[in-house]
Amino acid sequence: MTDTDLDERTIVIHDAAGFEGMRAAGRLAAEVLDMLVAHVKPGVTTLALDRLAYDFVIARGAVSATIFYRGFSHALCTSINHVICHGIPGPKPLQAGDIVNIDVTIVLDGWHGDTSRMYFVGDPPIKARRLVDLTYECLMLGIEAAKPGNTVGHIGEAIQRHAEKNRASVVRDFCGHGLGRRFHMAPNIVHAGRAGEGPELRPGMFFTIEPMVNLGRPDAKILDDGWTAVTRDRSLSAQFEHSIGITESGCEIFTGSPLGLDRPPYPA
Repeated sequence: MTDTDLDERTIVIHDAAGFEGMRAAGRLAAEVLDMLVAHVKPGVTTLALDRLAYDFVIARGAVSATIFYRGFSHALCTSINHVICHGIPGPKPLQAGDIVNIDVTIVLDGWHGDTSRMYFVGDPPIKARRLVDLTYECLMLGIEAAKPGNTVGHIGEAIQRHAEKNRASVVRDFCGHGLGRRFHMAPNIVHAGRAGEGPELRPGMFFTIEPMVNLGRPDAKILDDGWTAVTRDRSLSAQFEHSIGITESGCEIFTGSPLGLDRPPYPA
């Protein structure tokens, strides 16, 4: 039985072939974000970045998972400054001082690679840089907690504790998710909570961890386009995302940057 045969609420335990499929899909997704590093700069539109990503994916024998997904029509989500997630690429140029999250999901040989990363446009303010650093730290603490015997709540507690200790807040309206041959499936990975809550983590589980951290309150609202989520108080927001698989001793990150470009600032 495969992922596609199951109800999306069922947690799938994958075998070695699943790990191989996810390594390849995750690497390609990460390569998209590596390629975009040279193009994220003042004056470039997010629509242009979207086209670059689309062409890159198609040229490598994969497809975008987000085009036509519930009416979405782009290969990327591009979330700038106070946009939390699901920002739609458009014709407005990036401005010096912006921070932007770029989220990509590809399908390669039936497996989904899903990842996102923050980028600096020019030289952002110190508070924006610190938020980006903090959010990356939250992601990695969540990944550190992702190991057999722990629960989903261990991940959420690690992320929430670190964010709130640094006077930031964790968005609760969106969460990580299981994936594999499906884009979204169980378990949901909430980025706040208590150790011991939620499903126990077992080898062979695949899911994303993708904390969204705000400088202000955690409250979000969806704009009229039905996709773009923004902070209600217009405070800055940042996000990082990796797809991982639980192993016998911890977890494997499928979407690490092949070039070591996992967090900004990136080399010129």
